[in-house]
Amino acid sequence: MATAAAGALSLLWGWLWSERFWLPQNVSWADLEGPADGYGYPRGQHVLSVFPLAAGIFFVRLLFERFIAKPCALHIGIEDSGPYQAQPNAILEKVFISITKYPDKKRLEGLSKQLDWNVRKIQCWFRHRRNQDKPPTLTKFCESMWRFTFYLFIFCYGIRFLWSSPWFWDIRQCWYNYPFQPLSSGLYYYYIMELAFYWSLMFSQFTDIKRKDFLIMFVHHLVTIGLISFSYINNMVRVGTLIMCLHDVSDFLLEAAKLANYAKYQRLCDTLFVIFSVVFMVTRLGIYPFWILNTTLFESWEIIGPYTSWWLLNSLLVILQVLHVIWSYLIARIALKALIRGKVTCPGRIRPCTLHSFLTSFLFSMPGRRWTVSSLACKCICASSTQ
Repeated sequence: MATAAAGALSLLWGWLWSERFWLPQNVSWADLEGPADGYGYPRGQHVLSVFPLAAGIFFVRLLFERFIAKPCALHIGIEDSGPYQAQPNAILEKVFISITKYPDKKRLEGLSKQLDWNVRKIQCWFRHRRNQDKPPTLTKFCESMWRFTFYLFIFCYGIRFLWSSPWFWDIRQCWYNYPFQPLSSGLYYYYIMELAFYWSLMFSQFTDIKRKDFLIMFVHHLVTIGLISFSYINNMVRVGTLIMCLHDVSDFLLEAAKLANYAKYQRLCDTLFVIFSVVFMVTRLGIYPFWILNTTLFESWEIIGPYTSWWLLNSLLVILQVLHVIWSYLIARIALKALIRGKVTCPGRIRPCTLHSFLTSFLFSMPGRRWTVSSLACKCICASSTQ
């Protein structure tokens, strides 16, 4: 039995690390174990080093949010208090948990008779109870400030590293002498730091306040981790650094817009969103397809030729471009409506909707990373006021 299990594991291990899948023809793993400058060649075991680093990043995040982000939030007027707590009521709590969080008119009337409360009071109870499950603004501000800080740091590091890299100026250098392209210390740290950060986000999802997009973001982090690990193992790290840096440039702008929104700096939020939109579309619809995809699809075919993992990587990059197009369309639609309408009137007693309301709806609906997008809604802020 033990021998059979060992044989099965050996076959599975051989299939997972098949040279025919990972490497070009006439190249073996043994060829990449020889001496090379810098950190040698990428190896699968290097990926394991990210786990203690990810735990360290997570610990640094906790310190950052407590001793830097939270004082900054309090300084600009974000209150250190959660939402209004609903009055304890066993009957309404049972309906909320077991039946519905949004009772219809018929159920409201039934509860009103059962509790001897008016319908308005029951509606307020359900609204307050729903708000209890939402993360407070202070928590969201601290999380966004941490992501903004990291994205800005890693983007600056990436630009500084790539500026002195030959493939930044001549992208065909990504494929010359492939896969015999040794790691430098800067490239190794850049890749491992990005991978460790996404692992830390994976860990923190289970300790952070649970949100509606938990499953979407969980899958998103898995896909991102898989792509970074995949490109590292088969030594496509040069083009990988370009892709990561290209995406980071818009990520920190989105987090900056969220910070301005939480702080209620409406003009700053609007301005940052417009800048984010322009940068997003230029990088994702211009630079990415005409620079990145052009080299991974055509120049690499010309220089090294296709092989199995080459097809998989390019398929994923093309899917990513399709997502870029969808995201850009949604961003453009939000921005266009905001610029054209400016103010939107709603029936009855209203408060006008400004550009900020459109942008806020986008900021809250977009998960903020590369691989996912939630539904976007343009909402007007309607409130009762005396005429």
